[in-house]
Amino acid sequence: MDGAKGSDGPLHILRAKYHDYCSAQVADLLVYMSPDEIYLLAHRARREEGGGTDVSYAEMVRIATEWLSRRVALPPFEVWVEDYRKNPQRYEEYLMGLWESDAEEGESAP
Repeated sequence: MDGAKGSDGPLHILRAKYHDYCSAQVADLLVYMSPDEIYLLAHRARREEGGGTDVSYAEMVRIATEWLSRRVALPPFEVWVEDYRKNPQRYEEYLMGLWESDAEEGESAP
């Protein structure tokens, strides 16, 4: 099986796929949120952090994304990779392809 595509690939590829999977889970939640919900969530998160409330919509999406990523129940890498190695097809449909560029960067790293 090809290392970049298989479940037993190099650790940097599995880690890139894990980050892609986690990003996809958060992105799925954002897609179902209305602009008003993103606005409310971003302003709530800014209040919790003690920040101001005057932000652009792009900044609100970034804040909402960060807030969701801290609160969504995602498996730790070690748990995810163990399950991924057993059932890679179960996760492949959730990957957005972001892992491919991360994997290329990991290959060129010293």
